[in-house]
Amino acid sequence: MFNIFKSTPKNYEDLNGESFKAKYTSTPKAKLLDVRTPGEFSAGSIKGAQNIDVTSSQFQSALSKLDKDKEYFVFCRSGNRSGSACKMMADQGYNVYNLAGGIGAWPR
Repeated sequence: MFNIFKSTPKNYEDLNGESFKAKYTSTPKAKLLDVRTPGEFSAGSIKGAQNIDVTSSQFQSALSKLDKDKEYFVFCRSGNRSGSACKMMADQGYNVYNLAGGIGAWPR
């Protein structure tokens, strides 16, 4: 009747660490985004990542400056914040992938 239990399908893809890294390294216009806080970012990140804090009031403004012709590979500590960021980005027309399991899932 009201479909209150109907979930909307994800408009981005969750990838495990191996798949995320393989797709990122094989995608010509790929950009790596770390959506953790600046403090978390400065404590260590994946080489080449750009930091845009998803919890910041400036997040939407930072998104508007990104090129929609690129593919974005997004991660955080656990995969939750990056999942939220991916949803927001995909809703605005960005092609995004989430690192399921967060930065700890990135293969060394």
